[in-house]
Amino acid sequence: MSQELTEEAVRITTELVRIDSTNVGDGTGPCELEAAQYVAGLLREVGLEPELVEPSPRRVSVVVRVPGSDRARPGLVLHGHLDVVPADAAAWSHDPFAGDVVDGVLYGRGAVDMKDMVGMMLANLRHLVRTGTTPPRDIVFAFLADEEAGGVWGAEWLVRNRPELFEGCSEAISEVGGYSVTLQPADGGPSRRTYLLQTAEKGYAWMRLRATGRAGHGSVPNDENAIVRLAEAIVRIDAHDWGVHLIPPVVTLFDHVSEVTGVPWDRDDPAAFLPQLGGARQFVAGTLGNTANLTTLLAGKKTNVIPGVAEAAIDCRFLPGTGDSLLATLRELAGEHVELVIDRMVEAIDVPQTGPLVDAIAAAIDAEDPGASVVPYCLSAGTDNKALGELGINGYGFAPLQLPADLDFAPLFHGVDERVPLDAIRFGARVLQRIIATC
Repeated sequence: MSQELTEEAVRITTELVRIDSTNVGDGTGPCELEAAQYVAGLLREVGLEPELVEPSPRRVSVVVRVPGSDRARPGLVLHGHLDVVPADAAAWSHDPFAGDVVDGVLYGRGAVDMKDMVGMMLANLRHLVRTGTTPPRDIVFAFLADEEAGGVWGAEWLVRNRPELFEGCSEAISEVGGYSVTLQPADGGPSRRTYLLQTAEKGYAWMRLRATGRAGHGSVPNDENAIVRLAEAIVRIDAHDWGVHLIPPVVTLFDHVSEVTGVPWDRDDPAAFLPQLGGARQFVAGTLGNTANLTTLLAGKKTNVIPGVAEAAIDCRFLPGTGDSLLATLRELAGEHVELVIDRMVEAIDVPQTGPLVDAIAAAIDAEDPGASVVPYCLSAGTDNKALGELGINGYGFAPLQLPADLDFAPLFHGVDERVPLDAIRFGARVLQRIIATC
């Protein structure tokens, strides 16, 4: 494998981290413009002519297609997002946009979410062009805007307004899977690495509880207070037990971990098994059932005025096939005087756990980390694969990283001191090169 490829992946990732592409969510802030211009420059440097799409000011995506040797085969989409969530520099030990490297570890916002994968993609794309290598099938490389706010100006906009960019593609690879977890057998035997392949994602519903009542003076008794009605609904929803709902990728993962560790798991209490999952446990914890979390409140303008309306925002995440039942439960819990207002709802995805692409991914890992396993799992959050699913494209999460056994990986996403080992990027670039060559 080319050292030039791996070192370029490290260099590009570092330079991307140093570009502030914060997506605040309301169109303010730097957004993706500078990062997209940087990406386009790297592609033009090797003779490619990428398309830059800017549906809203500074919300820029970059797309380029590389023809494959068999144009009759359905194509593959490799995609990554250029935006990052905000970072409070005062809470970090390193400037989140300085791209500091300490003891072989790159610190910075976007280091794992997901400029590391973008760096691997760009290094591999440039390598393809420089070496004159033709992949087995068409590959669309997409560097997308706005993923951190749902992809409205990125993947979703492209899918609904420029679907021809993905014409003929049937599968996709992006975040969040691909990272390793180190499993330790209970009998003290040698540890084994497992790489998680994301084959499912929970759907999400961003909604408001809108309670109505009788407005009035704060000095007068009021038994139709909108705030009280809202509070009662919040308490009911917060206290609701959503139960355990195990979907196939979760069962497959737990069975595999149990086989390696020798520790059994209980279908009636799968949460007790989570500590066996190492750095993946937080991601997996949210996939054992549906969730509903209250996030913001809005009511009243003056201390002596009882408002007629009170609202609370609620973030719901639901497993494949459960969206309708989740809404029905929430409406029942909300009660007679509280309306459920759906601002945005995106369905869950669940793609095949087997097939030629999955085999190519497993073979690439085996070549770089002999004896390691690749196992499906479900992500509790969401990715741009949801938007591509509208075009019938099966999206997988696999940004390959070989991680230290003691790294608690999941909290690094959107967290303080987000970081990635440089050797993990080098490993991922090699794995991605193998996948591209055999997909």
